[in-house]
Amino acid sequence: MDVADPPLLEVRGLRKHFPGVQALDGVSLDLHAGEVLAVVGENGAGKSTLMKILAGVHAPDGGELLLRGKPVRFVGVGDAQRHGISLIHQELNLAETLDIAANVCLGREVVRGGPLGWLDRRAMDRLTRGLLARVGLDASPRTPVVRLSPGQKQLVEIARALGMDARVIIMDEPTSSLTQTEAQRLFQVVGELKRAGVAVVYISHRLGEVREVADRVVVLRDGKYAGTLAKDEITHDAMVRLMVGRDLKQLYPRRHGAPGPVRLELRGVLYEGGGRGPISLAVRGGEVVGMAGLVGAGRTELAESVFGIRRILTGDVYLDGRPLKVRHPTEAIRAGLFLVPEDRRLHGLVLEASVRDNIALPNLDQLSVLRLIRPGGETALARRMSDKLHVRAAGIGQAAAQLSGGNQQKVVLGKWLARTPRVLILDEPTRGVDVGARSEIYALIDELAGAGVAVLMISSDMEEVLGMSDRLLVMYQGRVAGELSREQMSETAVMNLATGRA
Repeated sequence: MDVADPPLLEVRGLRKHFPGVQALDGVSLDLHAGEVLAVVGENGAGKSTLMKILAGVHAPDGGELLLRGKPVRFVGVGDAQRHGISLIHQELNLAETLDIAANVCLGREVVRGGPLGWLDRRAMDRLTRGLLARVGLDASPRTPVVRLSPGQKQLVEIARALGMDARVIIMDEPTSSLTQTEAQRLFQVVGELKRAGVAVVYISHRLGEVREVADRVVVLRDGKYAGTLAKDEITHDAMVRLMVGRDLKQLYPRRHGAPGPVRLELRGVLYEGGGRGPISLAVRGGEVVGMAGLVGAGRTELAESVFGIRRILTGDVYLDGRPLKVRHPTEAIRAGLFLVPEDRRLHGLVLEASVRDNIALPNLDQLSVLRLIRPGGETALARRMSDKLHVRAAGIGQAAAQLSGGNQQKVVLGKWLARTPRVLILDEPTRGVDVGARSEIYALIDELAGAGVAVLMISSDMEEVLGMSDRLLVMYQGRVAGELSREQMSETAVMNLATGRA
């Protein structure tokens, strides 16, 4: 990248308005060939709207785009792609029933034999092999996409973009579903794209990886440009300060006191789909116990077994010293043991339903008399929990699908907090949540621990799990490989246990 060269892409005074929301308000930025430009900001800051305008999904209400110094206005995604701009969504857009070559060449298939000809699979395979080599994916072009890992699918998306001769590739939360190894491979591919002169717009909530991969950072706040950080200015604190307009001096609060008696205890538990050995652990009231491990270590499966989603084959579970037999989630709920699932959109919410209905749904027994819901009961409960958790929505009648990730997570938490939990299991509590909402969720976790709730927090975010945990359990291949006290916690210690080296 040579900043003395004219920008490959320029955004000048971009504006976009949706009903009730000014999504972008005069945003300007520039992007050079061979540069990785990270765009960060809280949920609702305008990142998604900006990238969709760049990719031709939305048309701007005002401002202009310049490509190689010439004004452009895209009419649809295909038009943007013809101009060399490609968007890789967080939720990948691959046809999983087709093979890699069919996906890479989709819409640009090689045919022979005239208008009524047939696919030239050999030519498509040759083209695909060359593109896969560029992104470092060692796989046959005939491999069905459904057999690939999330990281491999991400590389197929990049190969497809390169096949369209993309000069600008926009990556939206590209590592959200990747293992650490896959993420490192992605960073290598991004570096290779830079050296080839491709410009990358990198959008992520993970500020640690932004520091690693970005040449510059542009920060958006409330739909406006908040500032730019050069390579030597990119720090966690500097990004947060621009994102939220203030210093977050204590992102990880620790106000709760000494833990109380054991609330949740597992003794020699083996569960359906479990790992190599029985699991024993204990979580005290007033304690936040973190659980770390690599993808596939069995953390989510363990949480699901305690909550009654998976069957416990042997061993015992105790709640406040008494045996607890959970054969179904309803039994866990009645006992005061709740799970905030890893995928809130798939397992934690009814997306088409309102905030009110999502909060009320698991609490209908407490809102009913003789199986009739008390008039106004759902509304009163939803308003109370929304106010307590500072849910930012147009109202409790707004559909959950229309909320930001952080506010969706607050709704999932709100439906359980209405039942006064004794044990709360949090599986990836801040995945896809911006730093401002994270701060609020961390404060809530600390408040719950202070009220005597036993919190078991599963997280793949190393900074989060080290910052929030009173104790840390590390899983490896379906078993607890070790426990770390607060004094023993470090990234090295966690990774040694998580990879079976200790």
